[in-house]
Amino acid sequence: MQVTRTKLDGVFIVEPVVHGDSRGFFMETYNSIKFKEFKIDFPFVQDNHSLSAEPGVLRGLHYQLNPKAQTKLIRVIQGAIYDVAVDIRKNSPTFGQWVGVIISASNKRQLLVPQGFAHGFCTLVPNTEVIYKVDDYYSPEHDRGIAWNDPALGIDWPTSNPILSAKDQTHPLLKDAEINFD
Repeated sequence: MQVTRTKLDGVFIVEPVVHGDSRGFFMETYNSIKFKEFKIDFPFVQDNHSLSAEPGVLRGLHYQLNPKAQTKLIRVIQGAIYDVAVDIRKNSPTFGQWVGVIISASNKRQLLVPQGFAHGFCTLVPNTEVIYKVDDYYSPEHDRGIAWNDPALGIDWPTSNPILSAKDQTHPLLKDAEINFD
């Protein structure tokens, strides 16, 4: 397993070792002992799975407030996404900065997004399936979001006209968002 730090403290690109032959491949997508070797130690409690039928589906930017904040380990099992993490820890030297990574079924990368970050992704191809682990359960009372197109963030999304849910169309700008991460 290869773990690469990004410019945002705590956000990692994880690349599993893939064992392939004429039958296909095998890989460990999560191994708590190996993750702990990289000081990545989260008690994942729930797996989520989404299918986006069209390219240009943008989901995010989502997060949950404390005490129900979530760390996410994201991977793609079919298709490809442009995956984004935004630092929303108020006292962080990288507050408001973001990192974007292409994750696909073919490159088999994963992105670890810890608590204190907003997360979103945009599908690059049809019928993209995303699976992600979280370390706390979904809590509607703590569910929040930030506008995907906040000009203060300047995220370079691969589309200017995304397909959005009704909820994702109404998120506030970062400066107006409810955030309780220090």
